[in-house]
Amino acid sequence: MTLLIRVSKQVQRKSFQNPLLYRLLSESSTLRKGPESKEECKWLHGSSQEILSVVRGHVEVRQNFISEEEENALFKEVETGLRKKRYEFDHWDDAIHGYRETERLQWGVMCESILRRVRAVAFPEGSPLLGPIHVLDLDKEGYIKPHIDSVKFCGSTIAGLSLLSDSVMRIVPENKSTDWVDLLLSRRSLYILRDDARFKFTHEILKDEESFFSGQKVPRHRRISVICRNLPV
Repeated sequence: MTLLIRVSKQVQRKSFQNPLLYRLLSESSTLRKGPESKEECKWLHGSSQEILSVVRGHVEVRQNFISEEEENALFKEVETGLRKKRYEFDHWDDAIHGYRETERLQWGVMCESILRRVRAVAFPEGSPLLGPIHVLDLDKEGYIKPHIDSVKFCGSTIAGLSLLSDSVMRIVPENKSTDWVDLLLSRRSLYILRDDARFKFTHEILKDEESFFSGQKVPRHRRISVICRNLPV
């Protein structure tokens, strides 16, 4: 199944390198303190505390969600189908550059156990899920442009496992493209976009030359994402 997404308006990028922008919950923050906020600092960064307050509860990154052994198991299962395909550098709606993709319905025992964990933490209990799992393979030079997944086919939640490489996902409100939030998707992490972050923000994977998080370079390599979605209700 082709990734069902629509490209948003081109996101303005002038403000993204502004040195005055600061990290979520910095030492001067008056927001909540404690272990949870420190953990968020590792993967969440934005143009203002206001926009970070908007997305809190609608975005989540769980670092080291899977082990190296589990990553290898997932990779072995998806690589067989992927290596038969060529990387494409144009998408039907110009949303993705340098990619190949497949779907998978049947999984081995270890991989099925991983996916059950994903479903348990990411989706509301009883939420009907889109049957086949979408597997998206980005070349080192590949990237995903700002888009919102089709509301016709996908529901309120998107959850993805990141294999082989770290990357940076940027989400931007459709109605104010000067605001932005970056998510550090470390290798073997699970990201979750829910509700407003899913419907009212575009999301993209930054190309290697733009791949920075909180001022630090995040080198991009080949990246595979294993993506679960629920159905619209």
